[in-house]
Amino acid sequence: MSSKGGGTALTRRNYRLASDMDKPRSTGIVNEKMLSDYLHHNKIFSVPLSSFPATLGFRKPLGFQDLPAHLEKLLSEDTPTEDGQAVDGRLGPQPVVLDHTSGFEGLLFVDDDLLGVIGHSNFSSIRATTCVYKGKWAYEVLISSQGLMQIGWCTLSCRFNQEEGVGDTPDSYAYDGNRVRKWNVTTTNYGKSWAAGDIVSCLIDLDEGTITFCLNGQSLGTAFTNIKMGPGIAYFPAISLSFKESVAFNFGSRPLRYPSQLTNPPAADLMKAHKLLGYIKNVLSTAIDAQEERLVEKDCAVWRLHGEPTVLVTLAHIFNHFAPLMCKVYLVEDVLMNFLLGILEGGGSVDEHPLIQQLLDLFWLLMEDHEVNECLKQLMMSLLRAYRFSPIIPDLGFQIHYLRLTTAILRHEKSRKYLLSNLTFDVLRSVVFFYIKTPLRVKEAGLEELIPTTWWPTHFDKEGKDEREPKDESADERLRRRAYERGCQRLKKRIEVVEELQVQILRLLLNNKDKSTGEASRYIFLNKFRKFLQENASNRGQHPTALCPPEYMVCFLHRLITAVRGCWDEGHRKSPSSVSSDEAYVPPQLFYNGKVDYFDLQRLGGLLSHLKKTLKDDLASKANIIIDPAEIQATSMDDLDEDDESGAAQRLPGAVAMGGALARPSWLSSPTLGRANRFLSTAAVSLMTPRRPLSQPEKVKVRTLAVEQRTEEDIEGSHGNDGLLLGRPLEEPDQQIADKSLLEIVDGIRADMCLSSQMVVVSDDVHEYAVALKDTEEKIARCPARRADILEELQKSQKVFAEKLNHLSRRLAWINATIYSKEKMLDIYWLLCVCIRTIEHADNTGSLFAFTSEFYLNVAMNAYSALKNYFSPANGMDELPGYEETLTQLAAILAKHFADPRIVGTDIKDSLMQALASYVCYPQSLRAVERIPEEQRVAMMKNLLAPYEQRPWAQTNWILVRLWRGCGFGYRYTRLPHLLKTKPEDANLPSLQKPCPSLLLQRHMAELLSMDKDMAASFLNSVLNQLNWAFSEFIGMIQEIQQAAERPERNFVDTRQLKVCATCFDLSVSLLRVLEMTVTLVPEIFLDWSRPSAELLLRRLAQLLNQVLNRVTAEKNLFDRVVNLRLPGLESVDHYPILVAVTGILVRILLFADDHMISVTSCFLCRACINQHLMNNKDCFFCKATITGVEDYSKPASS
Repeated sequence: MSSKGGGTALTRRNYRLASDMDKPRSTGIVNEKMLSDYLHHNKIFSVPLSSFPATLGFRKPLGFQDLPAHLEKLLSEDTPTEDGQAVDGRLGPQPVVLDHTSGFEGLLFVDDDLLGVIGHSNFSSIRATTCVYKGKWAYEVLISSQGLMQIGWCTLSCRFNQEEGVGDTPDSYAYDGNRVRKWNVTTTNYGKSWAAGDIVSCLIDLDEGTITFCLNGQSLGTAFTNIKMGPGIAYFPAISLSFKESVAFNFGSRPLRYPSQLTNPPAADLMKAHKLLGYIKNVLSTAIDAQEERLVEKDCAVWRLHGEPTVLVTLAHIFNHFAPLMCKVYLVEDVLMNFLLGILEGGGSVDEHPLIQQLLDLFWLLMEDHEVNECLKQLMMSLLRAYRFSPIIPDLGFQIHYLRLTTAILRHEKSRKYLLSNLTFDVLRSVVFFYIKTPLRVKEAGLEELIPTTWWPTHFDKEGKDEREPKDESADERLRRRAYERGCQRLKKRIEVVEELQVQILRLLLNNKDKSTGEASRYIFLNKFRKFLQENASNRGQHPTALCPPEYMVCFLHRLITAVRGCWDEGHRKSPSSVSSDEAYVPPQLFYNGKVDYFDLQRLGGLLSHLKKTLKDDLASKANIIIDPAEIQATSMDDLDEDDESGAAQRLPGAVAMGGALARPSWLSSPTLGRANRFLSTAAVSLMTPRRPLSQPEKVKVRTLAVEQRTEEDIEGSHGNDGLLLGRPLEEPDQQIADKSLLEIVDGIRADMCLSSQMVVVSDDVHEYAVALKDTEEKIARCPARRADILEELQKSQKVFAEKLNHLSRRLAWINATIYSKEKMLDIYWLLCVCIRTIEHADNTGSLFAFTSEFYLNVAMNAYSALKNYFSPANGMDELPGYEETLTQLAAILAKHFADPRIVGTDIKDSLMQALASYVCYPQSLRAVERIPEEQRVAMMKNLLAPYEQRPWAQTNWILVRLWRGCGFGYRYTRLPHLLKTKPEDANLPSLQKPCPSLLLQRHMAELLSMDKDMAASFLNSVLNQLNWAFSEFIGMIQEIQQAAERPERNFVDTRQLKVCATCFDLSVSLLRVLEMTVTLVPEIFLDWSRPSAELLLRRLAQLLNQVLNRVTAEKNLFDRVVNLRLPGLESVDHYPILVAVTGILVRILLFADDHMISVTSCFLCRACINQHLMNNKDCFFCKATITGVEDYSKPASS
């Protein structure tokens, strides 16, 4: 249902033009004859000769005074009339939009233009404001996400809910490309699967009673026939979509991407726009030679705005009609954008096409501000839609074309600053330009021609992992692999062209030299970027549907890193003494000097207000920052309210401070989330010039400015003001930073990395299918010739697996080139290094380390995890520059800060503990832990041996177990023996790595427990307490499971209960292994009775071991019956792991040295009693060892 494009009626600029009364006949511009020739030349404004009377042999002179009427006449000729009456066959307002007032069910986010929608509940539905009842109609839906959606038509009588949507009622019809089905109460297979970036066309023929759908312009066939029609029946465009799915509608207010015969464009406006654009082209291609008084033809591509009065006045008359048309979306996209794209079609760099810059100068000169603003906004949004929803072709021609035009527009300084201030970094807007979408359909993207030969790993080790260097690779496999790599390299080069254009766009936005027309672009970008991060960080837990998707954020992150590093190195070349990008870090004073707003991001030491109160003395002594108590204390909420009102005049609408909910993004029509507490945003500090005596005149009152309030001086500083670096602590070296504004962008990149999560790649699918194909081929080789039926089925499976692998290997090539290439790996590695250096510098400030934002530690851990788990093994981490040293630095950070008292957040503490636990599971990272200074290693082990009470201890115990695994009794296995026949879900899990014990850290543990008797006693007491609790809980749970399983009626055991039960068992085994390690390394803790706690600890240990053996060893008891049930979720519960742990403890006690054993079991009895005992039993009373001799006791002589 293509509706005619409408736009806001805008006032025109009235130009005062020269007339006969103002100027002589020979004008100051050009003479009258030449002016008439100019206006008629090349048919700029000429009237066809047939319109003149035959008796006239000459053309009527044309001047500026006649030009308005002449233009009106020209524009009215051959222009179709458009009546304002309602179109036959439809009912509803114009233009058509989504009905966000009454035509929806569920929770939805709707764009400001009422054409985009995001689902925010289980299954939400919404319809348009206009319905149709006869004729043929169509509309388009731009698919932003490929999830569960049902798109089609419904009547007013349809009632939807959270379970039923479009297509689930008798009078609604829908197409679902996610499940590849059509819906009308019942469902059948239909069409093809859709992907993000596809366009679905919905066509309804109410004359024939049919509904048809098209995907990317290709008809999927008639979906429904004999639909209900007649009086009272009218169909609305409608959609139902699940949580977080998003689409954008086009009802004809913009040109349809795939026009059909049903298209009904605004013909009159289109004809006028094309005519006026033709006149503009004619002006640009005609030059006036004033000296020779003649007109010269020239190439419009080299036209320049030199200020010729004749040309400007002529263009002013044209723009008097052209400007209002350029405020309409349809005309901007169909006329202006295509004209500008045509300028760049000749190829070459964007710099070789200056005409676009000249045209933009002309727009700003001859159009009203509101007209050029609206025109630029619609032009940029049209480019964004075109880039986002263009199909992928092998040379990425569409994407390159749209990015080139975007670059050309942003090269214009005034236009760039307007777009930065008013459009850029609205959610899902400019970030889209930096995303390269992954094609779901390989054939349509042309990857079969680009990568004709496919390859995938075919050699796996015993654990199912790919072998990096297979020794038995055949010649054919080697040729296939090399051909595949060549195809991947061709693809990568084409993608790099797109990435280079995206980086160019960011370099334009980071320009800090364009200060002639106001604030430099970089500072506008910086404030918008900070606001963008604030919206995404603060809303992430409240409205996740309104956020920038991770896949967009990751691509933007990489382009921003490349652009920032380029700008940083450029500044370093100009100032060689400054810090280079390879040594970049964020100085610690940014975290507490109030120059950068971290909104509601958590600090390591807790709330910012609390830190300013408790650490005000440290701030004064170390950083020369004085906290004004009156500014940070709020006695009541009324005080905060008064502060809100007093600061309202200085804050822009929607600016919300730390600790509160964000106002809705500007592109959403949802209500605001309520008032936020702006307490932290108004906290003030008094700053003094560093390294100077503290005197009253030097104190400067500075408020933590809102993002929109900051200026270049606040960032870069000025004389006597260090800008972002104000408040440098004594421990921080005075290193020069070339561009301080880049520091905040680097800081923002960390937050960006923290917000973006790595996407799930298809490499796991490739691995699974490759293993399945190899298994199938082995079965075919073993299949006997007489079983032709089995052989046929196996060959069918082989064909399916091979086809799937061909498809996935090409998709994997695309993903590796766009997200997991060597260059992207270096970006993440650079992020990791910057975070490590920032943390180290902040740590040197002592107590001020608590001001550091938590996300620096999170980003460091996530970046290392991404490098280790996501990037291809072909891009070996060992080849990264300084990787071993970086690994050691990160190990030192984890070892020092997992128990750092300056860190108070529970979540970040758990993250650090988990990261350290994962770190010690891999040989390379464990060696890095062993390379840190001995003092730090000993401190780490001392923290690990702290008593388990009143702190999270499971991860601590897990770390100790990993340090011991490979040394214990029967503890050299990677997976439990009874689970070897089953394949693990993820062989890369830390718990499934081969044992790699650390003898060095074991030695530190033995030394600590030997020297500090009190610590040893308290540690082992806590381990025994937790073992008693964990095993008792486990026994109680398996009793409940056994009772439930033996009931005669059918019942199910809660999976959560099974998971908790298995966890308690695993904890019991790990605690026993820690006891085994302790008995092995420091047996005297239990067996040296000179220690006060030895006898008590040994008795408790014996009791617990007896309890475990009593419960586990008896045949057909409770434990044995539950194990034999083989319940899903209890796979790890078995006799072997717990019995070998107990056995290891007992063996170590029994094998203790004889001299220690004598000291433990020595007793004083009369010889007669001993002889009587030996007549019946040769075993010792206490240790049960065989008595080989009895010695007489002689009392030592008294001194």
